Amino acid sequence: MTTQPDVIPSSWVDTFNESLMRTMGQPLALLTHGRGAFVWDENEKEYLDFLAGIAVNSLGHAHPVVIDAVTRQVGTLAHVSNYFSTRPQLALAERLKRITGAGPEGRAYFCNSGAEANEAAFKLARLNSSGKRTKIVSLTNSFHGRTMGSLALTGKREMQAPFDPMPGGVIHIDSTIAALEATIDDTVAALFLEPIKGEAGVVDLPEGYLVRARELTEQHGVLLILDEIQTGIGRTGRWFAYEHAGIKPDAVTIAKGLAGGIPIGSLVTFGWASDLFQRGMHGSTFGGNPLATATANAVLEEIEQSGLVDNAERKGILIRERVAALNSPLIQEIRGHGLLIGLGLSEPIALKLAAAAMDAGLIINAANESSIRLAPPLIIRELEVDIFITRLSVALTALGYPPAPLESVADAPDSEPTPDPESTT
Repeated sequence: MTTQPDVIPSSWVDTFNESLMRTMGQPLALLTHGRGAFVWDENEKEYLDFLAGIAVNSLGHAHPVVIDAVTRQVGTLAHVSNYFSTRPQLALAERLKRITGAGPEGRAYFCNSGAEANEAAFKLARLNSSGKRTKIVSLTNSFHGRTMGSLALTGKREMQAPFDPMPGGVIHIDSTIAALEATIDDTVAALFLEPIKGEAGVVDLPEGYLVRARELTEQHGVLLILDEIQTGIGRTGRWFAYEHAGIKPDAVTIAKGLAGGIPIGSLVTFGWASDLFQRGMHGSTFGGNPLATATANAVLEEIEQSGLVDNAERKGILIRERVAALNSPLIQEIRGHGLLIGLGLSEPIALKLAAAAMDAGLIINAANESSIRLAPPLIIRELEVDIFITRLSVALTALGYPPAPLESVADAPDSEPTPDPESTT
């Protein structure tokens, strides 16, 4: 039966509400273009993007390196089936083995998203069975994706409930070392962890947690699988967040910032975990195609050549200093590492603060009622940090939580000269 609407939608909001699946909330704006750390909406209003597509746009918007890589590759060879290989695919696998530390024994699997990478990791965990390993352990309040396997790993019961029954065998424990020590034994196949819980509001694991997790998993033959979908690719001031703890996992899942906005995900295995998957056990039609892998290679090369991992560390410190200097009574805590930053609020008004920031021309994310998530592109300069502080101050003042006098902000130290704009836009 025909279901044409009687009235033609009068705006993009009407079209969205009538034509898009009702899986997400109403969009905050209709964006039309972007450049560097800024985007513009249909009314040409400018926004400083301190969310970067949820940590995806590692080089910001319309970066010439991404434009060139996509243009060259799509004009040459965009896709082949998995019956064939291509040089960009091989080069990216070698590069990921190097920057993850997986080395010669490592292997890379390519797919299209973080959730797909976690699905592959879920199956990898099942292969570590030894006839007695029936459990996969994850953390409460964790987030690993929305497909059925990744949702089973996710430690948010309210997200799982509408889709019960979940794939079995996954248990969730509190994020304490005591709970870890009480759970990890010879019946566990794998321990799934986010080094920093991004969707929970950028919540750090307890001090020493990853080191103890590595000790226990090695002792009991348990796979340590780290979900670095949000924390990886330089986001925390290291290529991967596990480097802060001085450990290596058995497997790591990667996506978001890998190709700067072109969809791609990867599972990289280390050591003996690289021998678990055998021919025909898993696959992807689009994963690892030359378009996505060529772009990822270009993004990673730009991150290396322009020192953007170090920039994430330095600008993360600068942002923390400037936010602390605001001395706003609303901002109670600053969490995370590098350019993945969580602001813990003293009142449950994160949505109102994010809305006030939008009004002031600043995109930030209310991860939950009392947490703001910041994930600006790795290319940000001190100029954009200054603009961020100015617009955040406007938003805080609008809500009745004004910052300290400007002289307190001005006292915050500068960490480095502003880089050449030509290399960061």
